[in-house]
Amino acid sequence: QVQLVESGGGLVQAGGSLRLSCAASGSISSINTMGWYRQVPGKQRELVAVIGSGGSTNYADSVKGRFTISRDNAKNTVYLQMNSLKPEDTAVYYCYYSRAWPKRDYWGQGTQVTVSS
Repeated sequence: QVQLVESGGGLVQAGGSLRLSCAASGSISSINTMGWYRQVPGKQRELVAVIGSGGSTNYADSVKGRFTISRDNAKNTVYLQMNSLKPEDTAVYYCYYSRAWPKRDYWGQGTQVTVSS
């Protein structure tokens, strides 16, 4: 089992910044993918950004140039620096951990990000 603890959500004005953190513990693997998805009521959960244990990244087009994902492998922690936030970024953000072996995906409890106009 893998436990994910998220922090850093909150309320911010449009144009502002927030930083999300997610620390993984438990049955973690050195080979894994960590990242963030988000969801608004009535819509499917969508990819925001992910990063592999080797550092490769993938971003949603809607956040490219504004959000930066990074990780500290020694701390098993992933970060999401969100700049130039827009009201449409308002969502619950979920931490994601994909363990390579044995293969299994895990989700955090979610943290609310609200961007006011």
